[in-house]
This record gives sequence, structure tokens and C-alpha cells, in this order.
Amino acid sequence: MPATTQPLLIGVSSRIYTPGSAGVELPGVWTKTLHYLEQSVAHWLLAGGALAVMVPAVDSESPLSSDCVDLARYAQALDGLVLQGGNDVAPESYGERPLHPDWHGDRLRDRYEIELIRAFVDAGKPVFGICRGLQLLNVCFGGTLLQDIATQRPAALEHRRLGQYERHFHRVRFVAGTRLAGLYPGQECAHTNSIHHQGIKDLAPGFEIEAICPDDGTVEAVRRGGQGYVAGVQWHPEFHRPDDPLTLDDGPILRDFLAAAQARRDEA
Repeated sequence: MPATTQPLLIGVSSRIYTPGSAGVELPGVWTKTLHYLEQSVAHWLLAGGALAVMVPAVDSESPLSSDCVDLARYAQALDGLVLQGGNDVAPESYGERPLHPDWHGDRLRDRYEIELIRAFVDAGKPVFGICRGLQLLNVCFGGTLLQDIATQRPAALEHRRLGQYERHFHRVRFVAGTRLAGLYPGQECAHTNSIHHQGIKDLAPGFEIEAICPDDGTVEAVRRGGQGYVAGVQWHPEFHRPDDPLTLDDGPILRDFLAAAQARRDEA
């Protein structure tokens, strides 16, 4: 990436904790709505020489109106956007109803992040989605999701194993000829972590698949065609150690995203 006197400023969507969430019954700060940035995501961006800037959300319970947090202003001021992982995408966000009460998702966060995606895309800034972020990009542009892989595709591989979290892995295969495959010349497959129970069902129009799980065909990476940079991966690159020879080195993905952000800044 070309040297610059000012580091890239990369927006990161907020993860949202709402008081009364199942399994969390604590006093103090846990009685408040929290918007937070997972440390490993910030460190992943910092490792690439960028600065992470969390973008807050505004909801109906906030003393501020949505006009006070103009997401388009963030898109103009920042160089790119990363969508963190987190809660399920709400089935209502892609025209369905939950098949199980536990799969209701986070409709509030969906609306906030979809507005954020559109603001950055309209500004011509690159957008990269991690896990839930990949799924929401697909939904934002007209795709749908499997609410639960194990239920709706029972022959599929196990994509989430409780108790193992980021230490659960499986193979992914890069699709030849894609931009992602070009970042890993001569490498057809890799091992990545797998921490999700939802997945892409219908691919959004204009998107292409860049990686799949070769054992069951689950979509593992996507990219939107045409101008701009909109891409995502189903795994969590921030959890892969660069010095671990057994898992994918996500450095090329980070550098590619940041190079796109730098190129967009240079155009301005």
C-alpha cells in the first residue's frame, strides 16, 4: 500500500448489546444499551496500518434523533467500512418470519447496518463484511439466508460447534478466476474458522461466489460485481493468527481492502 502521511480511517459497524438480553442479568453498565467494537477486529485493522473508528447507531430509545447521527457524514469522512460479526440477521429483513424463536435476529442492527452500507456504497467507499457482515451484504442487495443450516440443510457440514467458537475449522475452496483466488495464487483450498449457523440461501443479484465449503457447497465468500468494492467472508479473519501454518493467512485480504480504500482516497 502506498505510503501516506495520514493513516486510513476505517469505520466499523457497532455490535449492539440490549439490556435484558438472554443470559445476561447483571447490574451497572449491563442495564444500558451498549455499542461496542470487538478488540480483535480493531487489532486486525491496526495490523494493516489503519485506524478503526466505530460508527454509533441511533434507535427509538435514544435521546438523540437519527438526524444527529448522519451516517452519510461518516461515509464521507471515513475511507472504508468493515461490518463486524454478531447476532443473527432477522428473517424479516429478507421477507421471512423466524422458523424458531431463537432465530429472531437483531432487526434494529439490520436497519442501522443496511443504512450504513448504502451510505458507504453511495460515497464510493469500499465495504467488507465479516460473518454476519457477509450475510447482511447479501440481504441488503436482495438475497436471502438459511435461518439455520442444520435444520434446513441437514446433510451439511457442522458450521458451528458450541464450546469451540473460533477453534472450530473446516476447509474452504477458492473459486478460480475470482479476485479472492487471485490473492492466493497456486492455493486452491485453505482452513478457516467457522462460527455461524446461518448462511446464504439465495445469492443477491449482481454478486459472485468467491469461495465455498467443498464438503457441502456452503457459500464462504462473495463479492459484488461492477464498480466499487463490496465483499465479505463467512469466517472471522481477525481470529486467524498470521503465524499459524494450519489456517489461512488473511493478510492478503486485509491489504487488498485497504489498497482499495487508499485508491479511493487518492481519487478524491
